[in-house]
Amino acid sequence: MLGGLWGSKVPSVSADELASLLKQEKKPLVLDVRTPGEFAHGHVPGARLVPLGQLGRHLAELPRDHDIVTVCRSGHRALMAARQLVRAGFSVKNLTGGMLTWTGPTTKG
Repeated sequence: MLGGLWGSKVPSVSADELASLLKQEKKPLVLDVRTPGEFAHGHVPGARLVPLGQLGRHLAELPRDHDIVTVCRSGHRALMAARQLVRAGFSVKNLTGGMLTWTGPTTKG
């Protein structure tokens, strides 16, 4: 019942777990929902930028054949994005703690 009050239940993944997933042959899509400026400052290599406010317009462009991991600065916006994706039928996890916890490599630009 509380899940209905707070939104769809979303599995989470730690930064270490995400780093391991990115080494697999079938990597998840890392979906960064921050602003373009935040993304340019540094992001997970290979991440795709879709700011949270634009996510609804880009759902048809996202893959349904493999996992998506949502990422933002601290995890809050990514959780909102992940809930939206779960409701739309995607397989998604949220990076717990966002980029604040990411210790892996980053790409700028």
